[in-house]
Amino acid sequence: MSNKNIFHILVVDDDFSHLKMLKTIIKSWGYNTVEAEDGTKAVELVRERPYDLIIMDIRMAEMSGIEALKQIKGYNPAIPILIMTAYSSVDSAVEALKSGAYDYLTKPLDFDVLKLTIERALEHSALKAENKYLKDKISADYELTNIIGKSKAMKEMVDMLAMIAPSEATALITGESGTGKELIAKSIHHNSNRKNHQLVIVNCAALTETLLESELFGHEKGAFTGAEKLREGRFMQANMGTIFLDEIGETSATMQAKLLRVIQEREIQRVGGNDTLKVDVRILAATNKNLKNEVERGNFREDLYYRLNVVTLDVPPLRERREDVPLLAHHFLKKFAEKNRKEVKDFSPLAMDMLIKYEWPGNVRELENTIERAVILLIGDHITEKELPSNIIEPYSDNRDWIERPLPVTPNRPLEDIEREAILATLEATGGNKSETARRLKINRKTLHKKLKDYGVD
Repeated sequence: MSNKNIFHILVVDDDFSHLKMLKTIIKSWGYNTVEAEDGTKAVELVRERPYDLIIMDIRMAEMSGIEALKQIKGYNPAIPILIMTAYSSVDSAVEALKSGAYDYLTKPLDFDVLKLTIERALEHSALKAENKYLKDKISADYELTNIIGKSKAMKEMVDMLAMIAPSEATALITGESGTGKELIAKSIHHNSNRKNHQLVIVNCAALTETLLESELFGHEKGAFTGAEKLREGRFMQANMGTIFLDEIGETSATMQAKLLRVIQEREIQRVGGNDTLKVDVRILAATNKNLKNEVERGNFREDLYYRLNVVTLDVPPLRERREDVPLLAHHFLKKFAEKNRKEVKDFSPLAMDMLIKYEWPGNVRELENTIERAVILLIGDHITEKELPSNIIEPYSDNRDWIERPLPVTPNRPLEDIEREAILATLEATGGNKSETARRLKINRKTLHKKLKDYGVD
């Protein structure tokens, strides 16, 4: 294991010679070691600093290893503890494992086994810390302050989110495909009182009615062909947490009736089963349909609609919040530049203008895919219109006859005058952007600056 000296191991044994021998061996493996002659001293040392690992004898006079283990775990349960015991005290070792010990070793110690067990315990501890970091990072990713957007519509939605997230209210999230409804659902969950429990996501449009019923409610063994064992459904998996039913507008009338019962009674019944199972779950649903219109057409149950529609969050399409496009574009640029290990500085002004003016029928998802594609194709350090797909460039170019048009050339004129005219005309066409001007003229910025200085315009 690399960087062993960053680990601090506490060795506890009231056999002085055994303690010194252990400390010497473990130190020779590259670990920092501290010794304690009894359990009382070990408990005191743990209260002073968080050791990465404790190796402790189970039989000690002043305080037994079991009692010290319990006190240490009561103070800091994250510290892994290895218990040392004689062959005759295996029952005590089992008690230690039940009290929270990571593992036990029998005396006389096999030092190869000891070394491997130390490494395994430290890796386990580091993995737990990493998992906690990842869990904290996931929560941070869905902080309300991380929802990207400065438009009035997005600010109003974030304010609404802040009010409803801590509640138990069922929420209906509406919006076109690709607007980020799942992100909103995740933000509600991770800012709710249920955030330490599971968020279960189900795409109702991806499964047939029969499969969806089994997916949501589970099934008994032998309920249908292929049901070889009892299966727990997604509602039970989400117990104490949140379930997000995406594209709920695609469900059948039969499934809508069963979902209505879950919302009303807070209980489910497995496919092929007779028992009802109570569930404590918050329900979030999303749709890209107008459910009110679906109710009027007879395609969606009115009573279910009103049960779901306690609070509605309407995610606006990207074309209605164009001021958010640069923020989102830069967010995705950073994300995919890091992912692809590329040094990408920015967008060219023309490329950004194209992104802002495009209609985005696929909304945020389409923008994300567009930026990922651009980063992958990019050779330089700025994304230009050359990296954008034709469906973005063509409608823009059709409405702007100045874009990338060849400059008129008058015959029989000095080359120096033509060059000067080309540079100044291109500078004007790019809105004074020198980087874009240099790129279009296929000269470097240093040459451009020198030319402009000669013209008296730099």
